[in-house]
Amino acid sequence: MKTLKDIKVGESARVVKLHGEGAVKRRIMDMGITKGVEIYVRKVAPLGDPVEVNVRGYELSLRKADSEMIEVE
Repeated sequence: MKTLKDIKVGESARVVKLHGEGAVKRRIMDMGITKGVEIYVRKVAPLGDPVEVNVRGYELSLRKADSEMIEVE
């Protein structure tokens, strides 16, 4: 299983599945990250947290813990 955390800067990936429970999963979906959407990784902070991505035409910062819940291909 490959997660968003494994994607390198400058690469894109498509969301396959969201892991997680209840409110956490709902919050990720509310940010526009749903199954089938394309995510482009713009920047990663020096210690890997947070990750800046481009989703649906806007920029978003995700914590490392949240990016591990997003399965991509």
